[in-house]
Amino acid sequence: MRIWHGGDLDEARRLFPQAPEPWIDLSTGINPIAYPVPLLPASLFERLPSPADHRDLEAAAREAYGANDAAMVVAAPGTQVLISLIPHLRSRSRVAILGPTYAEHAYAWRNAGHDVDEVPSPDRLDSANVAVVVNPNNPDGRLLDRETLLRLAEHLRPQGGWLVVDEAFADFDAGECLVPVLPANAVVLRSFGKTYGLAGLRIGFAVAPEPIAARLRSALGPWAVSGPALEAGRKALRDREWLEATRADRTVDARRLDALLSSVSDATLRGTILYRLLESSSAGRLFRALGEHGIWVRRFQYSPHLLRFGLPRDEAEWRRLEAVLTRFSLS
Repeated sequence: MRIWHGGDLDEARRLFPQAPEPWIDLSTGINPIAYPVPLLPASLFERLPSPADHRDLEAAAREAYGANDAAMVVAAPGTQVLISLIPHLRSRSRVAILGPTYAEHAYAWRNAGHDVDEVPSPDRLDSANVAVVVNPNNPDGRLLDRETLLRLAEHLRPQGGWLVVDEAFADFDAGECLVPVLPANAVVLRSFGKTYGLAGLRIGFAVAPEPIAARLRSALGPWAVSGPALEAGRKALRDREWLEATRADRTVDARRLDALLSSVSDATLRGTILYRLLESSSAGRLFRALGEHGIWVRRFQYSPHLLRFGLPRDEAEWRRLEAVLTRFSLS
């Protein structure tokens, strides 16, 4: 079964061939205001990246995420690669995934031959050899506190179990991040592209105890991250002033989006700063109304009543979205 993802404007144009261009893509949960990438020297495109530059990117990530040692940080060409790779580091295991959540986790573990159970409650995670939690959760923003995760890791440890925590959207909702207190049997995934609006660079990180980190590095091989991505990534990760200002700006945007969506939602809006989840019995009609006006939002295979909205990029996009929502709420 094909897993639906955000950002597929080819599918949007197939479904709504008469929609006006340009499309507004609100389907991804990626920061719409990207970090200003500095002018990169041509040499970064002409030579293989150096091991020193790779290590410096991991050092920048250690500083940004609060890891105890840069040796625990593994840079990869996107978090998705790590999601697919980690299941191959274990023999066949019982895997519990707190869901519903990002579908690639279950797919990756099943594809690697593990027995996977998607569970609706944290209380059912401790019966497995591996527990997988997306925190904050995609798409509803559910957040498990740090103490709950630490207790779960401790429960799994005597049997050689792992806790895998995907913190892809944690940069702007960072209160319960596990990295600074990482247990010896936990792996945390962090995304770069979502926060910094640079998904095309394909940078992601695993933060893990050194034995697991070493196995991940070996599996990724040399030159896992391109030279231009290394340079842009380490500059962005060290720009704390930009991150704090952007967190404040996107928080204002999320509140503005809530105000717009409240008129068409049947329930309290959920999510994170970078996306909001709407639940409505009219979600199917709203999806079509938006699509016909060139606005693409995220729908879900497991529920026809949910739509996820990312943040508009500029005032023109805000006005287009508001016009469609106002028209729909009056219909």
